[in-house]
Amino acid sequence: MSEQLQRDMECEGLLECFHGLKQLDKDCYQALVSSDEALTIDEVAERVDRERSTAYRAVQRLLKAGFIQKEQINYEQGGYYHVYRPTDPSQIADDMQRMLNDWYAKMGQLIGEFEEKYEQPERAAVKN
Repeated sequence: MSEQLQRDMECEGLLECFHGLKQLDKDCYQALVSSDEALTIDEVAERVDRERSTAYRAVQRLLKAGFIQKEQINYEQGGYYHVYRPTDPSQIADDMQRMLNDWYAKMGQLIGEFEEKYEQPERAAVKN
């Protein structure tokens, strides 16, 4: 953790830090963000120069993390396909802030538990 804090980090590093996303996930996200319209899996795969199944797995990780939205498009003659678009960045930022606040509270609790568990008996008596 101290290594992470000392490292220079760019905003894209948050994708990896908060959600464990891989470089391909970030590339797929960038492809979706830079597009003027929603993209199919095939279009994402083409833009990141990967096989469809590989791009599909990356898109599924982005969906699970909440970075993108999936929409079903129905054909008039029956059938459908899905397109993907990025989630509003302010919503993603709010979610990351909430995660950070939860993590911070949990770390504070664990530090308190550590102090209680390893406090020396003589120091505890002085406090009281």
